[in-house]
Amino acid sequence: MNMKKIECIIMDWAGTSVDYGCFAPVAAFVESFKGAGIEVTPAETRAYMGLTKIEEIRALFNIPRVNEAFRAKYGRNYTDEDVQARYAEFQRVLFATLEDYAEPIPGVPEVIANLRARGIKVGSTTGYTKQMMDVVIPAAERMGYKIDACVTSDQLPAGRPYPYMIYQNMIELAIPSVDCVLKYGDTIADIREGVNAKVWTVGVILGSNELGLTQEEVAALPATELEARKQEVRRRMLEAGAHYVVDSIGQLPAVIDEINCRLNANH
Repeated sequence: MNMKKIECIIMDWAGTSVDYGCFAPVAAFVESFKGAGIEVTPAETRAYMGLTKIEEIRALFNIPRVNEAFRAKYGRNYTDEDVQARYAEFQRVLFATLEDYAEPIPGVPEVIANLRARGIKVGSTTGYTKQMMDVVIPAAERMGYKIDACVTSDQLPAGRPYPYMIYQNMIELAIPSVDCVLKYGDTIADIREGVNAKVWTVGVILGSNELGLTQEEVAALPATELEARKQEVRRRMLEAGAHYVVDSIGQLPAVIDEINCRLNANH
């Protein structure tokens, strides 16, 4: 009798496995719009995090307040040319800092190494482009975080929340069933990607874009305040369809064991 089990986990990058709090893209979006004399806030950029970056620029332009600010400043509606210009500026700022934000989130290298030792393959999806990942992957590897595959949306019909990047990971890693795949990420877009791919979907709170705090800020918050903020992130992720939400990656192996039990409960 073949026992079913999790054979592959698919990790997100910024805010999930590297870049605690997901700060690199936030800073680059804010700077990019500042270059056109328009203010977007960190909170506004976080609301769309996890989309491909060009789609996020479009989403930011479509915020009524930003849209009006643009019209007031330029006397016209924004065009695709404006989107491309902000995207070019976003990339310029991001590439200058990407390597500084490739440090693995505490616990990630150890847990992932243990899961790989258990025979679980590790894929990944991201809102970054392949060119961006060509900077991040080697930098993360130098700091002890190594995966088996990384899929970007550049060569696919679309990025998140569509499931294509997950399916491409399954192809590259030869995983035969969505039942045996777990998606692990820190944004609502990650959760939707997992749900749309019909794979097990796990959200993470600490270090996430959704929580949006540095390690120092987390440490400094009063316990009740931190708990309230964590509950709010948990609620949003569960509402988006996550099967599980963990505080940190240290809880992931136990979740995998529980899913393995659930997969075989019916046999």
